[in-house]
Amino acid sequence: MGVGAFFDIDNTVLEVNSGTKWIGYQWKTRQLGARGLAQALLWLAQYRFGLLDYDAMARKVLAGYRGRAVEPIYEEVAQWFEREVRWAICTQARQAIEHHRAQGHTLVLLTSATPFLSRPVGLAVDVSHVLCTQLDVVDGKLTGTHFEPACYGVGKVHHAERFALEHGIDLDESHFYSDSISDLPMLDRVGHAHVINPDPRLRRAAATRGWPIATWTAEGRPSKETNARPRVW
Repeated sequence: MGVGAFFDIDNTVLEVNSGTKWIGYQWKTRQLGARGLAQALLWLAQYRFGLLDYDAMARKVLAGYRGRAVEPIYEEVAQWFEREVRWAICTQARQAIEHHRAQGHTLVLLTSATPFLSRPVGLAVDVSHVLCTQLDVVDGKLTGTHFEPACYGVGKVHHAERFALEHGIDLDESHFYSDSISDLPMLDRVGHAHVINPDPRLRRAAATRGWPIATWTAEGRPSKETNARPRVW
């Protein structure tokens, strides 16, 4: 059987958390009001401490997108990614991806993000397999729902196991790179766990299990980012 190399996106492939930056973008462009900002920050805090009900959060957020055409959203997110996020791809993430590629491993992005973000990240690092939270789309428009379980927490294990079965991958011989305590189920599931830029709870869990811990960073950031490194999520 083959070997997979699975990578989380936020604070792993990216030095920053894309959710935090997207909230900031929506606030700056007045797509998000004060009440929405407060709710988003609460969800970020819950995520940080492993308390977030991701499916419930997704249902609430996506309800506000019901009926919206997906292509303009893809275009907006892709442009935002190029301007504000692409610089944050970690040098070590690119090196790890190329290391696994050279060994013939199957490369996969495994993220709770939606395809809107996952697609440009996958293109930027040349990884074609992306497991993410899939949205229900009918006639090119969002229905306001997603396919459960979301690709979050134990949901990542669900999606990774299905992918592994379909592609002949042995998860016991595979690798997963992540920063978050919410990914502990998937880190436990693979044979080779790699803890990157961990939150405090994952750092403790990694130390207990003897997992390697690494710090990954991007080579440089735009000058406006120098004094602002989002780490809420």
